[in-house]
Amino acid sequence: MTAGIAQAPTALDDAIVRSAEATLETVGRAREAIHAVIFGQEKVVDLTLITLLAGGHGLLVGVPGLAKTKLVETLGTVLGLDARRVQFTPDLMPSDILGSEILDEAPDRRRSFRFVKGPIFTQLLMADEINRASPRTQSALLQAMQEHHVSVAGERHDLPEPFHVLATQNPIEQEGTYPLPEAQLDRFLLEIDVDYPDRTAERRILIETTGVDSHDAVAVMSADALRNAQRLVRRLPVGDSVIEAILDLVRSARPGDDGVAGVTDKLLWGPGPRASQALMLAVRARALIEGRIAPSIDDVIALAEPVLKHRMALSFSARADGETIPSLIGRLTARLAR
Repeated sequence: MTAGIAQAPTALDDAIVRSAEATLETVGRAREAIHAVIFGQEKVVDLTLITLLAGGHGLLVGVPGLAKTKLVETLGTVLGLDARRVQFTPDLMPSDILGSEILDEAPDRRRSFRFVKGPIFTQLLMADEINRASPRTQSALLQAMQEHHVSVAGERHDLPEPFHVLATQNPIEQEGTYPLPEAQLDRFLLEIDVDYPDRTAERRILIETTGVDSHDAVAVMSADALRNAQRLVRRLPVGDSVIEAILDLVRSARPGDDGVAGVTDKLLWGPGPRASQALMLAVRARALIEGRIAPSIDDVIALAEPVLKHRMALSFSARADGETIPSLIGRLTARLAR
């Protein structure tokens, strides 16, 4: 973590600078508290924090046993959020997540319906193995993610603020799964790959998690503090060069006249304007947690893959040739680095 914030432009409001410095200190303590519990996943922790600071939802992709569930539990405690977990299974119904109406009978025998809230009425929801639920249940959750409210029997029920979903997927075992449609994948701000820890981190895991004593997560922030940080992220300035870099990157990843030869001819489709919006928010959040007021082109390059990867699809011929989405994104970001 950088010791202090870089010098801000003279035209920048002093209030934003003071708020950014206070937020930087708080987010720095939150990162330290998370790393005291989650070992060897520094990049994953940072990308997840970026997702939450940008006000979005994240899709964590990794094999079982890489502390994805532990990460979400720790985030809920450290950030002061009410957190819940739902294990998605093929028999899970929309009402199991959203809630349902039940018939109550009063002492005078009058009957009325009462809405019982489901687990989605929380501030941080972990949707574990989201691709194992039926499309009907997936769509009910993802609609609520976008609209931040639930409609049951014609009545609207607003979700808490802030409201975030961190969903997980196993990239290997696909038996009995229902892959998320592209339009629903687009609702996730970032797709975050959770890889195996290195040897040093795994050694620390062995020593510190199999003994009598354990490190418990401690609260550092509150829901109100997170909301203030999210509002601050939207106020941070973005230079014209960064805006142009975002536009160049996203538009060059689409089939069409603006595409890059050797890249877009290998794609069935590319990212829409929501990807540009995601990058605008995410680069601001990344700059903030790294101690800077304004984002740079390096932030665009660093976040290109988690923002774009789930918003692009290879053609059949490209898959047959062994191409991958990350390799194509790498070619596009190499153009920005020149």
